[in-house]
Amino acid sequence: MSYVLKRARMSFRIPALVLGIAFAATQFSAAPVNAASDAPEPASPVQKCKKKGYVWSSTLKKCVKKTSEILTDEDLYAQAWADAQSGEHQAALDILWRIKNQKQPKVLNYIGFNLRKLGRIEEGIGYYKKALALDSGYVKARQYLGEGYLQLKDLTKARNELKEIKARCGVACDEYHQLAKAISDYRTQIN
Repeated sequence: MSYVLKRARMSFRIPALVLGIAFAATQFSAAPVNAASDAPEPASPVQKCKKKGYVWSSTLKKCVKKTSEILTDEDLYAQAWADAQSGEHQAALDILWRIKNQKQPKVLNYIGFNLRKLGRIEEGIGYYKKALALDSGYVKARQYLGEGYLQLKDLTKARNELKEIKARCGVACDEYHQLAKAISDYRTQIN
């Protein structure tokens, strides 16, 4: 192999190695990716439309009216996620209601999350329970349910959810840490 080809091959190995290490570091990071609300992220990248009432269509690769039939459930979920990240919980709910398949644990959970953020705690808890009825192992819904119980000043039920999370994913998972911290903060606040 010529010197030039060997040199070119080496120049690609180093960036690939660096990228591999960087990727691995993000996979083992203890910090949550989205500490603001720790909401479940959509599967596809989020493109936030500047115009109100518009949603990014992954099919058309442009913003379309939120009432467009071309929008997929994932497009709508991604927009709701972006709205919630901006603190626009009512806008997020308006989009979540448009999702055709409402019987998805992540959708029900996220409806509950946005309702709770709007102060409709008991209604939000009902949606967390619906999500858990479909997938009892969905620890994100258990975390949010525990946080909802804390808002209702029910420490016992919040601790029960923490135990359920521990049984499903151990003490190392992010949902366990988030709810444990919320419980600790709550206990500090009431003492």
